[in-house]
Amino acid sequence: MIKLYERIRALREDKDMMQKEIAAYLHCTQVAYSRYELGQRDIPTQVLIALAKFHHTSVDYLLGLTSVDKPYPK
Repeated sequence: MIKLYERIRALREDKDMMQKEIAAYLHCTQVAYSRYELGQRDIPTQVLIALAKFHHTSVDYLLGLTSVDKPYPK
């Protein structure tokens, strides 16, 4: 099963973005975001939601509960 930190790193790298760019969007430090990607820090629910919106996907996809990377319809 793919882990959360692997998914958020892959999504960031697919966009050719640096950690500091995502961290700025999330209003956190690059170090804090790096710890999310390394699995060293739990990601708060609001940050998960923000990441899902940023990457145009669902929280379920980020958590590895589905392999469908499209967001749910409203």
